[in-house]
Amino acid sequence: MLENLAETEYTVHDLIRGRWSPRAFSDRTVERDKLLILLEACRWAASSYNEQPWSLIVATKEQPSEYARLLSCLIEFNQSWAHSAPVLILSVAKLNFDRDGRENRHAFHDVGAAASNLTTQAIALDLFVHQMAGFDAEKARSQFGIPSGYEPVAVIAIGYLGDPLGLPTALQAQELTPRTRKPLTEFVFTGGWGQPSDLVID
Repeated sequence: MLENLAETEYTVHDLIRGRWSPRAFSDRTVERDKLLILLEACRWAASSYNEQPWSLIVATKEQPSEYARLLSCLIEFNQSWAHSAPVLILSVAKLNFDRDGRENRHAFHDVGAAASNLTTQAIALDLFVHQMAGFDAEKARSQFGIPSGYEPVAVIAIGYLGDPLGLPTALQAQELTPRTRKPLTEFVFTGGWGQPSDLVID
């Protein structure tokens, strides 16, 4: 398996170091029990007032027509590689609280937290996840009858790691490029906006 472990400044868990977003997926089927474990991990994410404002529309290659419908919502660039992933999931956010009908301004945050749970659990099962913003939200709404008050958030590709040489040539180099991140000093502040915290200054 191709490893793309993060070169972290401080020691973090290997499940975090090993998480990355490949575009090369194997055609190997994701076992039903593993897919259920991913969904259970999603279920137990934290959320504001425990509202759990996420819904998931799942399409696997065992359901070709459903898979094709969800794949068709992706922009052309993402279709060019995501078609090899055996599982696609559309995440959807509920925009108002059930408890009182008010706007839930944390809904997207909470859907992201659920997706993060799913992603970390996937690494533990030797699966990989690539989340995509590049899709037509209105087409997805129409294709799947998503009602008002709900907003499509992302399409998630899931599968076993594949051979980067199977990707379009332009994407092969990206698959092998070491990952980078901003330093802590660029986003950890104390005292005011843009003031790096003493905690992260050597």
